[in-house]
Amino acid sequence: MGGLAMNRRGFVRNISIGTAGVGLGLSSFDAFAAGNFTTISFLHTNDLHCHIEPFIASSSDGAPEGGLARISALVKKMRAENPNTLLFDAGDMFQGTPYYNYYKGELILKLMTEIGYDAGAIGNHEFDDGLENILKSLPYAGFPIINSNYDFSETILAGRFPRYKIFKKAGIKIGVYGLGIELSGLVSDNNFGKTIYNDPLKTAIEMESVLKTEKNCDLVVCLSHLGFRYRENKVSDHVIAAETSMTDLIIGGHTHTYLEKPVDTKNKAGKQVIINQASWGGLVLGRVDFVFEKTKKKNRAMPTENVKA
Repeated sequence: MGGLAMNRRGFVRNISIGTAGVGLGLSSFDAFAAGNFTTISFLHTNDLHCHIEPFIASSSDGAPEGGLARISALVKKMRAENPNTLLFDAGDMFQGTPYYNYYKGELILKLMTEIGYDAGAIGNHEFDDGLENILKSLPYAGFPIINSNYDFSETILAGRFPRYKIFKKAGIKIGVYGLGIELSGLVSDNNFGKTIYNDPLKTAIEMESVLKTEKNCDLVVCLSHLGFRYRENKVSDHVIAAETSMTDLIIGGHTHTYLEKPVDTKNKAGKQVIINQASWGGLVLGRVDFVFEKTKKKNRAMPTENVKA
């Protein structure tokens, strides 16, 4: 825990800025920036689909918005406000624009590396051009792409993806695991080959136990490309949240869900877990803050602000 006199229960779990945009005043951070508190900020995207430049989305008023270029500017601003920041992506980086058609995964991964992504997850569209394309693209990712529930051991991707990653910020130990959606029915069988899909809920329970009890992480984060919620009986972020006991934050993707603010719900142990998803195409930069109290078992919450990117 470094030099922090910190009790692991002594932090605020419901500190959340769901979306952040240009011009957002981060004065809420200032209240906790000094003294007895340490703030860890999680910034995140999902379903970028190789949108690098601003574009006219179907939901827009005709003005270009979104794209990785704007995300880059937002990230730079927020990191200047708080150096204790992690930047994640929840999958589907590939496919969707001529940039992908020409460069495949090379350009988007190079740019995400340049921006300083700390980790990513695997989405179903990463498989659109087969395992060979994933293998060819991986060297351009200067950040780990985490997946805990795909078994690639019988494929050319064996050993290429860590099941978890641990980060440390200001003495806080943060464990991250990743869950991918079932590929059958979404991706051509030839494109995922002998990849084995393991049950994501069983995997989540396994991984959170490893990270919390064996690795002594203060926070456990799930990067999920399962989808926000479904009417049918299908595993989703809400299912993972309700059926796990030690995961603190679920950063989601796949369903392109825009949330005005992160969802604050309860896990199987009756404790708080936060779910967030950031639309698609870089239209939103998700943000969730956790504030740790260094010396007392006292929780304080910050106000929530939601602004499109």
